[in-house]
Amino acid sequence: MKKYYEQENENVESISLEETVNIYDLEERTFLNAKRVQKFIKKVEQSIWNIEYIKQVVRSSGSVGANYIESNEFPGEKDFLMKARIAGREAKETKYWLCLMDIEDKPELETERKELVSENEELRKILSSIINNRIKNQTLTKN
Repeated sequence: MKKYYEQENENVESISLEETVNIYDLEERTFLNAKRVQKFIKKVEQSIWNIEYIKQVVRSSGSVGANYIESNEFPGEKDFLMKARIAGREAKETKYWLCLMDIEDKPELETERKELVSENEELRKILSSIINNRIKNQTLTKN
């Protein structure tokens, strides 16, 4: 089955995380997260400060998945760990930029923002767990 980011002419913006076939497929989940962030920022007021935050959150949300995909392409363990760590930091940065956005007096946007912040925290924790398990397994195989 093709991942959402491999499908052509599909409206992935309308897909919620709950509708995904396999939320355990981290490549797909990070892609859908970036698309949900894009959908969210289209609703945010284009104030001077929000424009800068929007630029940053677009970069960081897309970078989570891009770095995770890259980590899976590297044959070496050190390269994998480096890219997976970057992906985790990008998820943390995405949370930061989302929280800085001014969405005053729009409770529906606040709910959506909280969901995105929560999803990025989950992604960060998942990546951290993957990294820690890989390091632990490296240590065990050396002994």
